[in-house]
Amino acid sequence: MLDQVSYGAQLTRLAASRGDDTAIVLAAGDGRETRVAWRELEARANQVARLLAEVGVGQDDLVAIALPSSLEHVITTFAAWKLGGVVLPMRHDLPPWERDRLLSLASARALVADWQDPPAGTISTSVLAHAVALRASVLPDRIPKWSHVLATSGSTGHPKLIARPTAGVVAADASVAVVTGGDDDQTFLGMSPLYHANGWQGAAGALVGGHRCVLMARFDAAAAVDLIRRHQVTTVIAVPTMLLRIVRLPTVSKDDFVSVRRAVLGGAPLPEWVARAWLELVPPERCLFAYGSSEGLGLVVATGEEWLERPGTTGRPANCDLRIQDADGKVVPAGTIGEIFLRSHNPGPPFVYLGAATPAPTADGFRTVGDLGWVDEDGYLFIADRRQDMIVTGGANVFPAEVEAALSEHPSIADQVVIGLPDDEWGHRVHAIVAPVRPGPTPSEAELRAFCKDRLAPYKVPKSFELIDQLPRSDAGKLNRGLLARQRVEAD
Repeated sequence: MLDQVSYGAQLTRLAASRGDDTAIVLAAGDGRETRVAWRELEARANQVARLLAEVGVGQDDLVAIALPSSLEHVITTFAAWKLGGVVLPMRHDLPPWERDRLLSLASARALVADWQDPPAGTISTSVLAHAVALRASVLPDRIPKWSHVLATSGSTGHPKLIARPTAGVVAADASVAVVTGGDDDQTFLGMSPLYHANGWQGAAGALVGGHRCVLMARFDAAAAVDLIRRHQVTTVIAVPTMLLRIVRLPTVSKDDFVSVRRAVLGGAPLPEWVARAWLELVPPERCLFAYGSSEGLGLVVATGEEWLERPGTTGRPANCDLRIQDADGKVVPAGTIGEIFLRSHNPGPPFVYLGAATPAPTADGFRTVGDLGWVDEDGYLFIADRRQDMIVTGGANVFPAEVEAALSEHPSIADQVVIGLPDDEWGHRVHAIVAPVRPGPTPSEAELRAFCKDRLAPYKVPKSFELIDQLPRSDAGKLNRGLLARQRVEAD
């Protein structure tokens, strides 16, 4: 077996070879920047690792990190890896009931967060700061069985954790090379928050690979363009909402992106006009359209040049096999919409769900996460929908059942349904259709929004509300969500 280098040992190596070179630039929302050198990142990670060890974190223990994008988030990630721990990045702004439901699945040995009403034993950033008094010397090397797990929700809105049984070791990964464009020296811009799969995997992956990371504490389109220009950023990964906001800047031009060698455009279906605008800003051969999943079933990619030949495609498989099946499990011909199935070329066990049943593969090893799409005659994939009822808004997944459950708690609402409607900025917006209790008071839109904010993460709160007398349910109590959405699009 080849010598395996753990993520913790990799940081030690980088600190020894890069020393005082910059590893991270944290760009605060007020324009201030904080730089951390490789040597400092190594020392602080070792100190925080000793603090985590004092509360019992050891080999393969889960460390949940619910912090905004910050130096503390990155340092704690490497500290957990130093101990052979598994990292769970979490949203820091979840309502307590949703937070606690997720934590009940995690069985975390340590929780790092700055919540106002934290669970017992939570480590705050002020406590992390005391780690500077601890030794910064190298710890015994440990390799976790999983480098991380990611939090998501199921089709019914119930949370689950996705574990990809990949040990925390530095290894050649074809998908990483495809996305970044190579292993040469790079500067990565982290625009997505660190609780988002794109943000966390992009930033952590860049640092493990020895690349400098410019990390935004909070996304702002104008600030992102300024950072790209000033720091000569080479690699960007952005979801459609970010891409749209950037191209809508009045002064943005291709001169701002001359340093960019790879722009990864993904996270959700991208409006064609936004894609074309980006291909004017960044040369098509430097752009990559990508489709994948947190489950790691495989990666489908297209260069900007391929996209221009087949507008709307997400490309062909890069490290997997691809086919489209109907509801009966039969492979459908080119041009027919069906469920997307992938079979990874990477060896090792597949993903597992914690908190939900892990779907079984087909007899020949193909798996699906329920997304719909079609392929053309040349095998290029086109996405039809990201699960039938799921709403992708700003690159984040929202499941209607979860929002409907929150609305159902309102005493003045008799019935409710949540759908996704096309939106120029968000891709799709969460739209709630509600029927008030009759007789009784009719709740205002402001009241409903405030009610939802108390129960849902911000991105799940409906951006628009519609009050009607009665929802068109069938005798079986079912609704045709697609029809409801089409009626509203056609009437707009």
